[in-house]
Amino acid sequence: MASFPLFNPARRGGLETEQLFSVTELTARIKSVLEGDFGEVGVEGEISNLSRPQSGHIYFTLKDSGAQIKAVLWRSAAQKLVFDMENGLSVRARGKLSVYEPRGEYQLVVSRLEPAGLGALDLAFRQLVTKLEAEGLFNPARKRRLPRYPSRIAIISSPTGAAVRDVIRVIGQRWPLAELVVVPSRVQGAGSAEELISAIQQCHQLPGVDFLILARGGGSLEDLWSFNHEGLARAIVASKLPVVSAVGHEVDTTIADLVADLRAPTPSAAGALCTPDQMDVQQRLDDLEQRLGRLLHLRTQRAGALLKTLEARFANALQRRWLNSRNQLSGLEQRLTHAIRRDLDRRQHQIARQAAGLEALSPLGVLARGYSLTQAEATGKVVLAASQMAPGDIIRTRLAQGAILSRVEQVVDEPRPATSAERS
Repeated sequence: MASFPLFNPARRGGLETEQLFSVTELTARIKSVLEGDFGEVGVEGEISNLSRPQSGHIYFTLKDSGAQIKAVLWRSAAQKLVFDMENGLSVRARGKLSVYEPRGEYQLVVSRLEPAGLGALDLAFRQLVTKLEAEGLFNPARKRRLPRYPSRIAIISSPTGAAVRDVIRVIGQRWPLAELVVVPSRVQGAGSAEELISAIQQCHQLPGVDFLILARGGGSLEDLWSFNHEGLARAIVASKLPVVSAVGHEVDTTIADLVADLRAPTPSAAGALCTPDQMDVQQRLDDLEQRLGRLLHLRTQRAGALLKTLEARFANALQRRWLNSRNQLSGLEQRLTHAIRRDLDRRQHQIARQAAGLEALSPLGVLARGYSLTQAEATGKVVLAASQMAPGDIIRTRLAQGAILSRVEQVVDEPRPATSAERS
């Protein structure tokens, strides 16, 4: 250990005779000794006074029941953390001791940090589960149902992996009517989560896709870590298409499984869960065809019986209507006959009266009473005055029966007797 000359008040000469350091010099000596002798150390303690300025560095204090030490995690190291630091969290830190000279404080510059008692990935998984569950992203009521008979399915997976082959094989056996579109993406390693998010967005541009499947085979927690990415979880929730998560084995559970609309324990199981079995569908169709045939036959029988009943009812109704109509027509015929007869009788009486009147006015009637009608034979004109004729003219005298031709011997002009009207 380095030794420093100390001030001895028993020695004569006062302070000016002792070796003195400036604050800067002393702090620099302490920094040199501290950083040189300790090197990298590991410390376990509880986080407190956590601070995250905009610079991206993380400042905090590590403490236990007896002491505390300031610590800093530079931005480059902070970006590598997979879990969230929080006050009260017990951690194991590894780094180098350093002195912050402006304040004369020593601190631990942390290069690696992990939770105490739990692995970093385990803690990160639990923290994200708690966060997303509080937001309701795992709520079953939010999840969408898959179409029963899909016609086009997108599969996001490594195109060379066994997982995509398992999905294609199972769907091809169960439901070959579906068209499968493989959207390639890395499913492991740095940047793979971002590729999976991009693949989901690409599926939105594919026409006619009913839903998409995220498929990956089994592996360690580290291998499957891309599917525990918060950004991928939110991309699944925001997807316009239903998402089936088929990641790992049945014992593996990822954040993608928890937020997906349907979780399949394995890629092969995904192919079975999201598609119908063509044999079952064919059997159901055959059953429906038989049921439909029986139902149609029964309906036909019932319709035939109903038709016969309706025909009988219609015939009876038509017969009743015909009888009623015939009775009504017969009554109308009788009424019309009586009306015609009454009208004929009335008209006959009128004609008889008119005929009697005409007969009374008819010249023939006058002739029948002893009068005669004289006409000039040459002209056929009725002779009303003797002056119309001259001696030698031939006249025709019409009697009630027959006529007499005469020659005028002499014309005698006698005065016309006055009529009753003239006399009155």
